[in-house]
Amino acid sequence: MGVPMQVQDKVAVVTGAAGGIGAAIAQALVDAGAHVVVSDLDEARVVATAERLGAVAVAGDASSDEVIAAMITAAEQAHGPVDLFFANAGIGDGLGLSATDAQWQAALDVNLLAHVRAARQLVPGWVERGTGYFVSTASAAGLLTQIGSATYSVSKHGAVAFAEWLAVTYGDDGIGVSCLCPMGVDTDLLRSGMTSGDDAGGRVAAAAVTGAGEVLAPSDVADQVLAAVAEGRFLITPHEDVREFLRRKVDDHDRWIGGMQRYQRHLRESTR
Repeated sequence: MGVPMQVQDKVAVVTGAAGGIGAAIAQALVDAGAHVVVSDLDEARVVATAERLGAVAVAGDASSDEVIAAMITAAEQAHGPVDLFFANAGIGDGLGLSATDAQWQAALDVNLLAHVRAARQLVPGWVERGTGYFVSTASAAGLLTQIGSATYSVSKHGAVAFAEWLAVTYGDDGIGVSCLCPMGVDTDLLRSGMTSGDDAGGRVAAAAVTGAGEVLAPSDVADQVLAAVAEGRFLITPHEDVREFLRRKVDDHDRWIGGMQRYQRHLRESTR
């Protein structure tokens, strides 16, 4: 077990919080008595979310060092030093080998390097204080794979790996880390079909998620995230099947790949 944290009276930053999982986490934090800063690229929506929650809004790119610094400064000025950071912003642009270098870079920036850049700015201070908590929103795709989207799968694998490294490296310094790995959640990203100039591929990618299990409400996921933080639990899998799928992958990688190939063939046929 890792390092637990109670969120009441703590200062938290949540990225990707204009809607979906991020807004739901922010709501759960406010309900639990935390002081919250919300951030998103969509300025109008994140300001509306902040007004609804009584939070502070910072609009901008979650992968930008300058925007991350602005989030931290806004939190410090309004409430004090940041105690928890929820690296939740994510994108699904770019699917297969047709994904451009720009799409690859965007996926890596938002889904992975945004976490690295936030940790750079926060973790040294947390180590000095002996406390802090980092929550990475990855995906079941980061433990398994994402049929139909190479950029999403690879960047989310990286997010899981970075969260593991943070937990191993800084757990003895009082830093808690959790990694959220859900399958289908009712968010804009899933509803959009993860498309980016490839509607057929996007439909397959979305169907791979929705066909694998229940699509959860963001609020249900947020409740599990806060429960994990209170316990200091690293891996958060709102869909119970994910752990079983992961066990099968580890037990027999070749058999797992064969099963995924069959599932992909089925999805391609059913989404034509």
